[in-house]
Amino acid sequence: MLTGHPKGLYRLFFIEMWERLAFYTMVGVLLLYTIAPVSDSKDGGLGLTRILGNEIYGLYLAFVYFTPYLGGLIADRFLGYRRAVLIGAVFFATGFVLMSLRDPTTFYVGLVCLCIGNGFFKPNISVMVGNLYQAGDPKRDAGFNIFYMGINIGAFFANFLAASMRNWEGWRAVFLAAAVGMVIGMVILLASWKVLERADRRSERGANDTTFAEIFAKILVPAFVVGIAGYFLAKQYLPEGSSMRPAVVGFLAGMIPIMFFFVRLGTKADDEEKPGLLALLPVYVAGGTFFMVLHLNGSAMTAWALDKTDRVVSLMPSRFERDALPSYYDNAAPDTPRPNRLNLLAVAQDSVETMFESQRISDEVLAELTAALPADVRVERIPTEEEQQSETQRTWDPRATNVYDEVTIETERDSHGHPLVSAKVPEGATAIERVVLVRTVPEHGDIPVLVVSQQTFDELYAGNPPEKPVGQYLQVANPELFQSLNALFVIGFTPLIVAFFGWLISRGKAFSTARKIFTGLLLTTISLLLMALAGVVGDNGAVKVSYWWLVGFYAIITIGELCLSPMALSLVTKLSPKRFVGLTMGGWFIATAFGNNFSGFFGGLESQMEPMSFFLLLATITGLVTLLIGVLLPKLDRAIRKYGA
Repeated sequence: MLTGHPKGLYRLFFIEMWERLAFYTMVGVLLLYTIAPVSDSKDGGLGLTRILGNEIYGLYLAFVYFTPYLGGLIADRFLGYRRAVLIGAVFFATGFVLMSLRDPTTFYVGLVCLCIGNGFFKPNISVMVGNLYQAGDPKRDAGFNIFYMGINIGAFFANFLAASMRNWEGWRAVFLAAAVGMVIGMVILLASWKVLERADRRSERGANDTTFAEIFAKILVPAFVVGIAGYFLAKQYLPEGSSMRPAVVGFLAGMIPIMFFFVRLGTKADDEEKPGLLALLPVYVAGGTFFMVLHLNGSAMTAWALDKTDRVVSLMPSRFERDALPSYYDNAAPDTPRPNRLNLLAVAQDSVETMFESQRISDEVLAELTAALPADVRVERIPTEEEQQSETQRTWDPRATNVYDEVTIETERDSHGHPLVSAKVPEGATAIERVVLVRTVPEHGDIPVLVVSQQTFDELYAGNPPEKPVGQYLQVANPELFQSLNALFVIGFTPLIVAFFGWLISRGKAFSTARKIFTGLLLTTISLLLMALAGVVGDNGAVKVSYWWLVGFYAIITIGELCLSPMALSLVTKLSPKRFVGLTMGGWFIATAFGNNFSGFFGGLESQMEPMSFFLLLATITGLVTLLIGVLLPKLDRAIRKYGA
């Protein structure tokens, strides 16, 4: 399997591995960054509500899977594949750097750059792999298997890279690490430019092929017009507090003319082509539904890991763990060790807790706080620049806060009525100094204290739970790490799934491709039912549950992915007339984008529903689509046999 391949395969393997490492490093923390409180600390995020954070996540994934359709067409007709991949890499690296600036404007511009970059990069590097092989080369399938392993190796390590960078230097380091990974991939591409010339041959096109102008006029322009109209109508008429946002409605509205186009393409085709084109429609529905659930990994499933999962993982290296702060204990078991009481300082005003969370406190409030400190706590001033801090001061810095002339506590409400509480400073204000509250504990020395409200303190220690030693905190795994389970299981299960289906063939019991798609959807439904059961076990979020529920979810849905995703892609190419292959492959990307947008929508809905009800709702949706595919199996099998697929 590993030998006898064209020289450029392993170059493309490593280019793709580094690109996917960069891509999933950012995607793994996208929701977490958007909902993290605004703060002067390295852990400060955008401070958005979960609904808005999930909307950004869903729209980003929707457009990141829509643009490859356009990028593939542009490369095929104008740029060539090497140049398209290089342009995509440049947009990727630029986008990651812009996000690292930690400014809302550059964050959104960076996301746009990533969507454009993925559009040029993703489809065309896959085409280059295929172009390395001559038609009928038996090594071609193995070459794609090797290439697919590069994707999943990058995806697996991405969240470990994200976790270690975030724990070390915060969000900025995560985005810069992604940029460095992309630059490494770009360097490999440039160093392999001559070797990959063979992979840059254009695909053959006939006189009857759909032109770029036709695609623009019949698909893109109607989608844009209807999408813009849907956005403004939703903005005008959606009721206040609606779970649907105007941007989501606009995107979904833009999909209507595209869906109409593909339905009409099948119904108006001649008798020879009609069965194959119509058979693709349920395949699109299956793919969109599946990816709607799979890509909950960065939205609802990451939120589940953050809020409802016991993240104490034995033998987890410390670089992938964080201190369990008071919010972790909202639904922790009574016997979960809390921080030692001496690690915390309780204050009467909630506003002071907010200021310390944001690392922004006014000089006036600090003076009032200092006057009321207990005898064993004092204020220590430390340099704002890390290189000027002593070794002891560096250990104190995570609990420090910047002091300003003026800080105001503002409570805003988003369009859903959810409060956004933040500590704000005047635009352009600079910190006067940086301070940390330090407690002197006999036999333990000086320890920095975490400032919390009296209410938080009382709730944390209600019932006298066990406590960690002075100065220590319970260590919990980063929530984004669990996303790597999908890639890990893809790597581990692929040979087993291939061997299983090979064994069935040897016994004359081969599964048809359509039945594999049906099986993939059935397993997806089962994975959601498993999470609904986890909701019951956790009393609908009242108690944290074992991380093994997430392990089980990802194991089951990954087997479903291996049954469905490669098979569906194969069917798209085999059921389509040759002149429509590019067009119908675009339909697959669009169906995926449609599902991804719903990943963000349902991710936001997760925060408003009880876990059992949420997962049962999703299981009902996937179950109905599974039933649809089951009913259509005879027709799908006939179409597959007709075209030898």
